Amino acid sequence: MVKAVVGANWGDEGKGKITDMLGEKADIIVRFQGGANAGHTIVNDYGKFALHTLPSGVFYNHTTSIIGNGVALNIPVLFNEVRSIVDKGVPEPKILVSDRAQIVMSYHILFDQYEEERLGGKSFGSTKSGIAPFYSDKYAKIGFQVSELFGDEDSLRDKISRVIASKNTMLAHLYKKPLLKEEEIFDELMEYKEMVAPYVCDVSLYLWNALKDGKEILLEGQLGSLKDPDHGIYPMVTSSSTLAAYGAIGAGIPPYEIRQIITVCKAYSSAVGAGVFVSEIFGDEADELRRRGGDGGEYGATTGRPRRMGWFDCVASKYGCRMQGTTDVAFTVLDVLGYLDEIPVCVGYEIDGKVTTDFPTTSLLEKAKPVYEVLPGWKDQCADIRGIRTYEELPENCRRYVEFVEQQIGFPITMISNGPERKDIIYRSSSLK
Repeated sequence: MVKAVVGANWGDEGKGKITDMLGEKADIIVRFQGGANAGHTIVNDYGKFALHTLPSGVFYNHTTSIIGNGVALNIPVLFNEVRSIVDKGVPEPKILVSDRAQIVMSYHILFDQYEEERLGGKSFGSTKSGIAPFYSDKYAKIGFQVSELFGDEDSLRDKISRVIASKNTMLAHLYKKPLLKEEEIFDELMEYKEMVAPYVCDVSLYLWNALKDGKEILLEGQLGSLKDPDHGIYPMVTSSSTLAAYGAIGAGIPPYEIRQIITVCKAYSSAVGAGVFVSEIFGDEADELRRRGGDGGEYGATTGRPRRMGWFDCVASKYGCRMQGTTDVAFTVLDVLGYLDEIPVCVGYEIDGKVTTDFPTTSLLEKAKPVYEVLPGWKDQCADIRGIRTYEELPENCRRYVEFVEQQIGFPITMISNGPERKDIIYRSSSLK
């Protein structure tokens, strides 16, 4: 059986914790898209970790961690991550890398930096990890696939020559930056070949055989629905599909094998990077939520940038869950809201004088003003809900908040995270299932 863990919103929803938790019963965990431009924060018995390429279930002895063909593979980052977790006492993980994955080159990172610099105040808020240039090259058919490292050397050198001629034209005339050298790029690829060689695998075939053997497979997505290049807040999106449907493509499995889609929502909203954020809050109100949020504050796991903060957005979350094909919602960081007397929830958007509960395209979204409904908090009932293990034990107003959100988004909340650790989870039977 295949399960997918994906995000409903802008990313930063807490997917890492949910993947780490569900990994206990998985045989194989697959990253199927994205690259090292975002991180998943995990707290478990080994400590606190921020993973960028490794799947979040890598901490179990019994799992195989797979980098799928849809991933932007930064090989040095991957193996630095492996060393970093092993150095903290985590057993050496079993890793497989798809022979069809493509490689993030050092020049992709440079081009990302140069383009953000060129755009200035109109930049996309990139993490400057090379992701957009990487995917541009992939779809322009001038990227380097892992399998090419093990093919004919003359063919590889010929391709390098053609690619570098194009890149150097841009460097010389658009960015006014130093030119690339063919031999240095060849040496870079040979270094990557040596690093990745022991792990390369026909991942699609491996997963096909695993499915025939009845293995449990967990797909882990990066970012969330609103960062999808087709269905998100374009153009302030990422460069690969963030939807569970893409898991079939990015892992190389039949789409009908994905039977459960766990979509992660925060109990409030946060985002890193630019783009429309209708329920965003500012000033002291945002600072306080940011300080209390996440695990040690709401800051990007990759960039360290302060996350933009907002109240829960039912319009965006309903849309995000619908686009994911959600079967279950995991509702995270609910414990953070315990300090509030009242909790605003965005239940609609006012656009040109009319209120809608349907998520619009970006041009209309930029006009949207949030419509709030204010719910009572549980500060006076039980401010600290960490340690609670059953839904019935949660304070009444806390349960009302969960049930209100569930009715607004129309998808069943079956898991509630009330703390950063694996054990901080409440399973719930929803009336919507």
